[in-house]
Parts: sequence; C-alpha cells; structure tokens
Amino acid sequence: MKAATQQQAPLNTPTAAAWDNAAAGWDRHAPKIRDWLRPATVAMLEMAQIGTGQNVIDVAAGAGDQTLDIAHRVGLSGSVVATDISEEILVHARKNAQRAGLSNVSVHQADAQRLGFAEGRFDAAICRLGLMFLPDPLAGLVSIRRVLKPGALLCTLVFAGPEANPCLRILMSTALRHAGLGARDPFAPGGLMSLGRQGDLEGRLRQAGFINVTTTRLDAPFRLPRTADYLDFVRDAAAPIVQFLAPLTDAARAAAWADIESQLDAFQTDSGWVGPNELLITVGQNPASQVQIVGPFLSEGQS
Repeated sequence: MKAATQQQAPLNTPTAAAWDNAAAGWDRHAPKIRDWLRPATVAMLEMAQIGTGQNVIDVAAGAGDQTLDIAHRVGLSGSVVATDISEEILVHARKNAQRAGLSNVSVHQADAQRLGFAEGRFDAAICRLGLMFLPDPLAGLVSIRRVLKPGALLCTLVFAGPEANPCLRILMSTALRHAGLGARDPFAPGGLMSLGRQGDLEGRLRQAGFINVTTTRLDAPFRLPRTADYLDFVRDAAAPIVQFLAPLTDAARAAAWADIESQLDAFQTDSGWVGPNELLITVGQNPASQVQIVGPFLSEGQS
C-alpha cells in the first residue's frame, strides 16, 4: 500500500478527538457495518460509475471498508485516496488495505471542508455516512467539487430524518435527556440526521455547483442477534452518542444505557434484533463548464 504523501497540520478538533477515540471500536465492528451497509455501498459505487483506471477520493472514509471496494473496482491502473479527520481511524484504513494486499490505496488526514488536493485531480468522489457530521456541509461539498474533474460524479450516503430512523431518534433523545442537555433540532448541523430533511441535501449540492442531482431512499435495517449487540456497537463506535454521555458518573452513564436498551428492545423479534434505518443516496455531477456559486443560485462563470 502507498504511504500518504500529503498531510495537513494536525487536526486537533473535538470531532477529530471523538473519532480518534472511536476508531478501534469502529474497526472492530467492521464486519457488522459491512453487512449492514453492503447494499447501500454497492448502490453508491454504481451510481458514481466507479470503474477501472479511475482515481477516486473517499471522503470521511473511516476504517476504509468501502475504500477496499473502490480499490477493487478501479484496479491496479487506478487509485483511491482515503481521507478522514481522524488520524487514528486512518491507521486502521491503512492496515486493512495492507491486509487485503491492495497497493492502489493511500490515506490522507484531512478536514473534508478543506481538502488539500490539486483542483480537478479525481475522477469520482464517495462520502459514506460522513457528510452529515460536517459543521458546514456546503463548504465540504464545495471542497469536494473543487478536486473533481469536469463531468465527474460525487455520491454521498446520509441518514434520512428521525421519522424514518427510530433507533437513532431513541439514541439521541435519551442520551441528551440523561446528559441534561435538553432536546435538540435533529436537523442542526453536525448531527446524525442533520441532512435528512427532504430536499435539503439536493439543494446543498446544487448550491455547491453540482448538476443532475438525484436522491434515492434505501431501506437499510440493522440486523443483529440481540439488542445488546447493537448497544455494543454504539458504545464502541458511535462517537456522537458516547460524547454526550462521557461527562456522566459511571452510575448515571449505566442508567442511560439501560434506558436506551429498554426502548430498543421494542425491535427484538423471534428471529433477532431488527433496527429500522432509512438512508439517502444522493449523486451529483461536476459540470463540464465551471459554475460560480452565488448565494442559493448558480450562474455560469469562472470559479
């Protein structure tokens, strides 16, 4: 595997720290995540038209599960750059690519809102369950479009809204209540479902200059043997939930997890635990001619 050759200054932000702490857990649960997101990942790579010989950027790549799928698709004549704000999680992405014997993958620590690559470098971009965590997703989309070649495609995957994701709604509302933080707008920037409002993400892609924007809804139930197995995953890998509960005493934290588990038991069936999830797959194209961003409107010109 190629070593990363580009590096920003250390990204010592609360978000980076949270995902550094969750990195090992996210990687440890990789088989569960892969099973859960397999149909969505296949659909993403098809919609982005990932193929042999392409140079692809995987934004907010995490431990690199989908990075490996991209690498197999582009082959040795292509390449994949996996970026993430967390240096620790990229350690796992690097190791996973090495373990898979893939020499066409490199990793690069980067804030998705400020990608430090040359303009027009990549043939396609993927962002699986990362864009919604950005404080300024429009800045992230503008940054991604800048590094795409004319005509290249971006495909993103985010959670739909709380009405379609009751497990996430339970996790967020219960954690906030036990932490004494009060209810929050589920669509506020940086949250798990922040881009789940109907039409929101499409509008942001268009404002960032993408064209031919479409969204597909995908039912993606999380299937595990027991509620406790889902909670093990959340405790290990769901950085936002863990952050809310971190300041509590051990006893208070245990009470919060017990409350969450009792509510999630509603999804236990005779054949196992089935947690409803709905995902949004959105694809957009970088225009062949450059587009200037002017507020919520677009006009042809030099960017």
